[in-house]
Amino acid sequence: MGSHPVNLLLRFLLEIVAILAIGIWFWRLHDDWVGYLLAFGVPILVMVVWGVFAVPNDPSRSGKAPVPTNGFIRLCIELGIFGFAVWALYDMAWYNTALIFGAVTLFHYALSYDRITWLLKP
Repeated sequence: MGSHPVNLLLRFLLEIVAILAIGIWFWRLHDDWVGYLLAFGVPILVMVVWGVFAVPNDPSRSGKAPVPTNGFIRLCIELGIFGFAVWALYDMAWYNTALIFGAVTLFHYALSYDRITWLLKP
């Protein structure tokens, strides 16, 4: 189920929302050029980390791993990014948005139980 096209679309949309939430949160930290730098720089860094650190032959991705990573580390990266996005939304007082985003993320990972067990296999 983790590699089902609808679930992959959901994960892609969650990634986009997470990147936007992180960018907006960093933008709101400063009222000057630093805010703009952080608003663009940190999301780009997050996208690079998301795209580069991968588990070889992950069926939910292309199978390629620019920087081969074990499944536990990959899962921690994903949960860290999504968790930070939920916290950023909450910190901006977007409580309902944080709750909905967190719930949809948990729903996605519940649907992806087969991928999670594959990632955590020794």
